Amino acid sequence: MSKLVVAKFGGSAIGPDGISIPVIVDRINNLKKDSKVIAVFSAPLTIFDGKKRSLTDVILEQGRRAENGETATLDTVTSCYQKILELVSSENKDKCQQIIKLSLEKAQNALEVATEKKEFADEIRSKALAFTGEILMSQVMKFILKSNGITCDTVNYENWPIITDNNIESTNFLPSESRSRLDHTAKLLEDNEIITIGGFIGKTVDGITTTYERGGSDRTAADLGILFHKIYDTSIDFEKDSSVVSADPKIIEKDLSDVSQLSYNEARLAGMFGMKILDPIAIKEILENGVDIPIIITNMKDPSKITTIKRIPDKKDGHPIKIVTGKKNCAIFRIETSSIQKLLTSLEKDKRYSEFIMLSPFTKDGTEFSRMLFLDGDYVKRNEKYFLGFDPLATITYNRGVITLIGDEMWRVQQVASRTSSKIGEAGLNILNMDAQEETSRIIIVVEDSGDNISKAITAIHAEKSKINFV
Repeated sequence: MSKLVVAKFGGSAIGPDGISIPVIVDRINNLKKDSKVIAVFSAPLTIFDGKKRSLTDVILEQGRRAENGETATLDTVTSCYQKILELVSSENKDKCQQIIKLSLEKAQNALEVATEKKEFADEIRSKALAFTGEILMSQVMKFILKSNGITCDTVNYENWPIITDNNIESTNFLPSESRSRLDHTAKLLEDNEIITIGGFIGKTVDGITTTYERGGSDRTAADLGILFHKIYDTSIDFEKDSSVVSADPKIIEKDLSDVSQLSYNEARLAGMFGMKILDPIAIKEILENGVDIPIIITNMKDPSKITTIKRIPDKKDGHPIKIVTGKKNCAIFRIETSSIQKLLTSLEKDKRYSEFIMLSPFTKDGTEFSRMLFLDGDYVKRNEKYFLGFDPLATITYNRGVITLIGDEMWRVQQVASRTSSKIGEAGLNILNMDAQEETSRIIIVVEDSGDNISKAITAIHAEKSKINFV
């Protein structure tokens, strides 16, 4: 079976105005030596008001202007792509310029409709994002790769293989429908060394443009892996600023250790709790489809540094506590246990939402209550009426932060719960809730989301990690 690498390049990998694209070309040249390659691209970054920003954020801001009746402009987007266009050879430049022009016209039309309707939502929003970001970037990259002598083509939106449901702005992958429309993409891959495709974007059976939630390009890479794993010996490669380390480098600057392997479960938990490894829903979709695909996190600037994510890791040596991480802006939902099953069923079937953790239940005045820790407080705020509809007497607590330790075999660590809680106390923080479960090898500590509480807790626990013994 021939090899296939689905390589995802995010906005940070592309860099502001495409500054890191030459490195991407080198990486693709290296990957294609013994594999076919599907290169998945996010929207590029640019410099806006003196700061690095994704074109996604730029367009969302212009969309808000449009629905408020203000003038919406694509000047920043146009400027970004004109700089990227400099990487295209003279023989490919005119065609590439025409693609940019046509795509931005589609985006401008979407903004004009938003101005007329005073609404920047659903397919209007999706089209504006698609044709300024991921889809356009994948088309421009085709011409850049061709300019570097690579046999390459791109997946046009007319033949899009990622088919989704009708949730326009937070859509869900439909594997069977996608497989039925895979022939065109499979033929492109057969005829070329590389094919490029935009991440984040989907299409309904009826041809409506949809988007995943932020981080959705990771899901696109996973979805393509799911679709092709029976045709090719498939792996997924996320090209990033670094491989995985034992804590967020923005919080811990010294004494970080490299993480060579993670299980699917460890990677998903780390992603849910704030580590920017990959979108945890990408792993959820791989598991739901019964697929076992190796996922590689590659340091793009030093490709010898990688982290391998597998269903079951090969190596079990090293410290069982692999990562210390935390998440701000969480919420806790308390509901009578007798009412929770309907909510859980609805979240799974209707909302397709799983970014929450069940904490240990408690009993008060003879009534048992269940507690759900939601890792996105904003999601709960947007859907308060929905949640309280299952139990009007349920309560929601916002402004909670959570710290957790990641490691499937953390049960081997002696006194881990007591020493962890002790270190948080020494850091001057008040533990509002601590949930430790031997069966899941999981420790979750809830504190108030205030100031630098989360980073202080992570720093304290990470410093203690190397001193904790394990069996």
